[in-house]
Amino acid sequence: MSAEERRESVVRAAITEFARGGYNGTSTEVIARRVGVSQPYLFRLFPNKQAIFIAAAERCLEDTRGVLVAASEGLEGEEALHAMARTYQRLIVDDGEKLMMQMQTYAAVAAAEASGDHAFGETLRAAWARMWDDVHMVVGADENETATFLAFGMLVNTLASLGFPAGHRAWSRVYDSAMSVE
Repeated sequence: MSAEERRESVVRAAITEFARGGYNGTSTEVIARRVGVSQPYLFRLFPNKQAIFIAAAERCLEDTRGVLVAASEGLEGEEALHAMARTYQRLIVDDGEKLMMQMQTYAAVAAAEASGDHAFGETLRAAWARMWDDVHMVVGADENETATFLAFGMLVNTLASLGFPAGHRAWSRVYDSAMSVE
């Protein structure tokens, strides 16, 4: 395996492990073991644990952005909006690691900010801003629609994270098109 392929393996393993244990609860040893490399080799690929986490979190956000862009391709207005909503809901239902990694990302950045590390979240804010920009263009550059769509996405994250069943009243205001996903 080339170094780039190993690096990719580390990012995938890191998503799995950080999604489960969060930034502080995940050791680089467990990531290295999952990939089948030594810790020293892991640190030849990435300078430190923070760099591994940022690569994993950025990948998660970029994958989500890519899914939304692909869902809306060739569509406009409400049709594009509902296609993105259905696709996002499916992503969260089908790939619990994406959901958990997103939630761990927000928690890790907030914790870093609270402790005075403002650089930790810069790359991740930039990745999230790219997603905002893409959604913004799909919904016709309407700031209210963009904010509403992304707010519903965070509502979906929260409800799914808390384990609310599909029929619960808390889901009643989520986009109808997203609710049609089984």
